[in-house]
Amino acid sequence: MPEDFAPPSARSLAAPPAQLVEHFFRHETGRLHGALLRLVGTHNFALAEDVAQEAMLRALRVWSMGGVPANPSAWITQVAINLARDALRHGRMAGGKEAALVTHAEVTAPPAPSAAAALARAHEIHDDTLRLLFVCCHPSIAADAQVILALKMLCGFGTGEIARAFLTSEAAIEKQLTRTKQRIADAGLAFDLPEGADLAPRLDGVLAALCLLFNEGYKASAGDRLLREELCAEAIRLATLLVDHPAGDTPRSHALLALMLLTAARFPTRLDEHGALLRLDDQDRSKWDANLIARGLAELSAAARGDTLSEYHLQAGIAALHCTAADSASTDWGRIVRHYDALLALKPSPIVALNRAVAVANCSGPQAGLDALAALEPRDKLESHYLLHAVLGELNWRLHRHAAAAGNFRRALHLAQVGPEQSYLTRMLERADHASARPAPAGD
Repeated sequence: MPEDFAPPSARSLAAPPAQLVEHFFRHETGRLHGALLRLVGTHNFALAEDVAQEAMLRALRVWSMGGVPANPSAWITQVAINLARDALRHGRMAGGKEAALVTHAEVTAPPAPSAAAALARAHEIHDDTLRLLFVCCHPSIAADAQVILALKMLCGFGTGEIARAFLTSEAAIEKQLTRTKQRIADAGLAFDLPEGADLAPRLDGVLAALCLLFNEGYKASAGDRLLREELCAEAIRLATLLVDHPAGDTPRSHALLALMLLTAARFPTRLDEHGALLRLDDQDRSKWDANLIARGLAELSAAARGDTLSEYHLQAGIAALHCTAADSASTDWGRIVRHYDALLALKPSPIVALNRAVAVANCSGPQAGLDALAALEPRDKLESHYLLHAVLGELNWRLHRHAAAAGNFRRALHLAQVGPEQSYLTRMLERADHASARPAPAGD
C-alpha cells in the first residue's frame, strides 16, 4: 500500500469491538474471500461468502466478551478456515478438499520453485484480492453483473451501497446477484484464473470495480463519514499492483490510477477541522498533497501511450485541470466542459451530465447551468439523488432565487444519507430560508 495511505492501524485497533469488526469487514473481506476460494475452489463462491460472514459475526461476539486478540486478522482467518473445514466435512466433501485447508503460513511458504516455474510465477497475480477481481469478471457474465459480484464478494459492499452506485434499487441488485450466482451454478462456469492474454477480456470489469471502490471511499453513500480513506487506499493499492502487471499495463489502467491519485491529493481539504464539508472553491490548495499530484500526472503521462481514449482518461484530465490550477478563479472551466462533452459522447451517464451542468455554470453562469439541467435526459434516475437538488439549490441561490433555493436544499437534505453532507445542506437551507424572508436587494 502506498505510504501516503497507510491505514491508521493503531487507531483502528483501539476502536470498540463493533467498530473494529466493521473495519475488518471492509478491509479483510476481499483478502479473506480470496484466501478461502484458493483453498476450497473458485466454484464455491457461496461457501466462501457464508464462511467469511460467519467468521466476522463470531469475531463480534467473542471480541465483545473477551477482548480483541493481538492479531485480529490472523484470528479471523483461522476461524474462517476452521469453519470452511467443518462445512466441507458436513457436506461430505472432505475427502477431496480437506487436505487443501492448510494454514496461511503453509500457503504462503511453498517449496522453492524451479527456474521455469519461477518465470511462470512472475506473470501470475499474487495478491488474493486482485486475483479474485479477475475471477469475478468472467466473460460469460454480463458486464454489470461482473462488477456487482466483485463489489459484493471482494470489496465488502452491501446491497444498498451497490444500488446507490448503480442508481437503482436494493431489490434490483439482490435479484441481479441471485441470477448471477444461479447462472454460475447452472452453467458450471470454471472460475479458475486464466493467464497471459486471456486476462485481457476481464480488465474492463476489474477497472470498473476498482473505480466504484474508490468512489465509495471518496464520497460514502451513507453513514457519518464522508471520506473512507481506507477504501480509497485499497483501490489505489490494487490499481498500483495492476499497472505493474503485464495484463494491467494498459493506457486505461494508468489513466484510472491517475484519476485516483489526483482525486486523493485533495482529501486533506475536503473537510474542515470540525468535519464540515468544504466546497472546492473554499479549499486551501496549499494543503493538497503535492506528491500525489506528481504521481498522478506521471500516471496520466503513461496513459497517453497509443491512441486509446477511455472514460478514465477524460476523468483524470478533469482532475488534472483542477489540481494544476493555482486557484479556483484560474480553473479552465471551458476545457473542463469540453472534457465532459467528450465523456458524455463516450459513455453517457446522468451523473456525468450533472457534473457537466456544474462545469457549464462555472463557465457561463448559473442560468446556463440550470438550462443544462433542464435539458438533462433521462432525469428520472437523478430525482432521488440528493446531488441534483443540491446543485439546483446552489444555482438558484446564485441567481438570488432564495425561496426556490430553499425548496431545493430542503429536498436535497431529505435525500442525503451522509452526516457531513446533511450538515452542509442544513446550513445552506437555513441561509436560503433566512434570505427568502427578506426583500431582495435593489437591482437584483
